[in-house]
Amino acid sequence: MKKVMALVKLQLPAGQATPAPPVGPVLGQHGINMMEFIKAYNEKTASMAGEIVPVEITIFQDRSFTFITKVSPASALVKQAAKIDKGSPTGRKEIVGRITRAQLRAIAERKLPDLNTDDVEMAMRTLQGTARNMGVIVVD
Repeated sequence: MKKVMALVKLQLPAGQATPAPPVGPVLGQHGINMMEFIKAYNEKTASMAGEIVPVEITIFQDRSFTFITKVSPASALVKQAAKIDKGSPTGRKEIVGRITRAQLRAIAERKLPDLNTDDVEMAMRTLQGTARNMGVIVVD
């Protein structure tokens, strides 16, 4: 069993990781081969082009590493479904977009592995709150 030295969490564009910040400085300080990570990450996420993909990198004491990719952040999925560039700065006061209940269900089903529930209805409630705070309302 290898001893874990660090656990690093990053959010990177799918298939477009480069040695520039934030990847270079974060991985460089732990002394791992960043080009090896970048190549592996870009290969694994190439099919998700245009999305932000969170990644958890486990760095071991012998300078080896493993990584796990996660589902895009809920806010990014809501923005994509609502076809908006950014959420409202005032949250609930200013409506900047709309998504349907079916779109919300699709987002919830996609995001379910990363949430702390197994129930799609509960996931939809959580994501509806995220959308509301971004100024996106859910319509039927």
